[in-house]
Amino acid sequence: MTTGSATRGVEVQTSAPWGIRLDGVSVRYPNGTMGLRDVSVDIAPGDLVAVVGLSGSGKSTLIRTINGLVPATSGSVEVGGRRIDGASGRRLRETRGHIGMVFQSFNLAGRTSVLNNVLVGRLAHTPLWRTLLGAYRPEDRELAFEALDRVGMLPKVWDRASALSGGQQQRVAIARALTQQPRIVLADEPVASLDPPTARGVMNDLRRINDDLGITVLVNLHLLDLAREYGTRMIGMRAGEIVYDGPAASATDADFAEIYGRSVTAADRLER
Repeated sequence: MTTGSATRGVEVQTSAPWGIRLDGVSVRYPNGTMGLRDVSVDIAPGDLVAVVGLSGSGKSTLIRTINGLVPATSGSVEVGGRRIDGASGRRLRETRGHIGMVFQSFNLAGRTSVLNNVLVGRLAHTPLWRTLLGAYRPEDRELAFEALDRVGMLPKVWDRASALSGGQQQRVAIARALTQQPRIVLADEPVASLDPPTARGVMNDLRRINDDLGITVLVNLHLLDLAREYGTRMIGMRAGEIVYDGPAASATDADFAEIYGRSVTAADRLER
């Protein structure tokens, strides 16, 4: 199999995107900290939503609750009409198989190839024996090549992940999520550790998969420039509550001051 096989027409996304609905969701951690406070939000299928707020505002808790990684203490969580709260076992695993996750820390296996890292996205759709033997189906490899091509990383397919720059590793992480053929992509601070040009490159990748494939994208950000530029809708969080929900492009510095609980500073902007 050559890398050229990625252009044979295999589609990363073939299923309809899912919406997200939270109704009165609160999350209380075992130590008593409130991660979310009575959060209700409805995200339409195919939306690209930027979630902004300071560290500790509830952004990461929101994403992890949507994916079932953090259980809701009260309220209901639905993705694609499927209840996440209270789900467990096979039902939760099957639902997560349609939700691509992108993390700030990339979560790649540095000692193995880019291709093997991206094929991890097929785990939920692959029999265990194939995973253990590394005997992925030809169509799985096609999906991996196509996903890498979409984020400009196909030339690095045989490189070790540890040899890549931070921006390249994040693109591989996005390709891994795409290989799931997801209906939703959740990105938790995907550009927090990247320089401004690289951050914009990664955000461009997320916008393209939203525009070209129609996948619902929810991305946590802490920089107002990126939220305004890339989000079609912006949700602002503070102390576990939603304090802003509206068009991203029209959000003012006063809106951000309400979200951050202070005046906007240079540190809140991408270009400083």
